[in-house]
Parts: sequence; C-alpha cells; structure tokens
Amino acid sequence: MSSASPAPASLPASGPQPAPKAAVPDRDHTTTAPAAAPSEAELLDFVRATAADEQLVASLPLDPDGRTWLRLNGPGGSEAWVIGWPPGTGTGWHDHGGSRGAFATARGELTEESLAARIPTEGWKTLELADGVDRERRLSAGRGRAFGPHHVHQVLNESDGTHAVSVHAYYPPLPLMRRYSRTGALLRLEQIERPGEWE
Repeated sequence: MSSASPAPASLPASGPQPAPKAAVPDRDHTTTAPAAAPSEAELLDFVRATAADEQLVASLPLDPDGRTWLRLNGPGGSEAWVIGWPPGTGTGWHDHGGSRGAFATARGELTEESLAARIPTEGWKTLELADGVDRERRLSAGRGRAFGPHHVHQVLNESDGTHAVSVHAYYPPLPLMRRYSRTGALLRLEQIERPGEWE
C-alpha cells in the first residue's frame, strides 16, 4: 500500500478507501539480499534504484479510474510494489502494521502528509494530536523517503492531469495496515486490513 502504499487506496483523501485494481501479475525484480534484515537506508536505496528502471516503470499499465500495481521481491525478504496513481487519488491516512519502509517517485509528483509523532500501534481508537506534528513533503521523480515502524501518513497525487508512478518497499512484509480518519486534531482508527484485502 503508504501505504503505500501497495496499500489500498483511491480517490477521497480521508476515511477508509477501496482496494486498488490489480493490473498485472507479480514481477520478480530482485537485488542481492543483505545478510541481515534490510535497514531503512537499504530499502530507500532499493526503491530509488527501482524507480530509475524506466523499462520496469513503463511496464505498469495505467488506469485513469484507479490505482494499478506490480508486486516485486525487495531486498532481504522485503516486499515491494510499483504503483500507478491517477490524478486526484490518494491513500487516506494509514500505517504499515509495524513494518518499516521507503518509497520513491518514478514519474510525476506525489505529496506525503505525515505526523511527526510516534503513534502507538496498539491500544487506542481515537487520539488527539498535538499542535505542530503535521509535516508535508512533495516528492518529484527521483525523490524518496524512508520511515520507521510507527509512521502514519497519507500519500496523494494532487495533479489535475498527470499520472504518477512510485516504488514502495516494506520490511517485514506488511502484516496489516491500519486505516484512520482525521478531523482536525482527532485521529480515529477506522479499519484494520490484512494481506489479501488489498492485493
């Protein structure tokens, strides 16, 4: 999904989102696996290198009505995805079930809105966010970012007419994704999705 994310996503920028459309079967785009679990920096290196693979990025069918994706094998047992984002689509607020990850834009520009706060992964339904935790970054082609296991964000293609493409990697492979709604400072857990519900 950020999923994401290979994460389910589409259209409105908040609240639960429907799963994206599967476009094509999985692709194997492996690299030499490190001896240990990949770090955030290694995941970021992988997504940047993969985003620069013009042939792979061009192989992703684009759908004007919904997100499409290719599933890849990432480094060290991570899972990875190439995702197509039609204009005006986004993921809604979500986390990655405790996995760390990275993503990079291959085409177009994506906006990431995130929270600069360590959000607990369990034991709450509604949180009131402190002032000053909101962050926004625009990631044009070639730019990426890595994040840790407590990261909560949403990713948006705010363009009116340009399809964006990005590459995402997660370790360990996503065990689940939590989806949130947000009203002002209130972040509310709405849904927990498990693999198979977004693939």
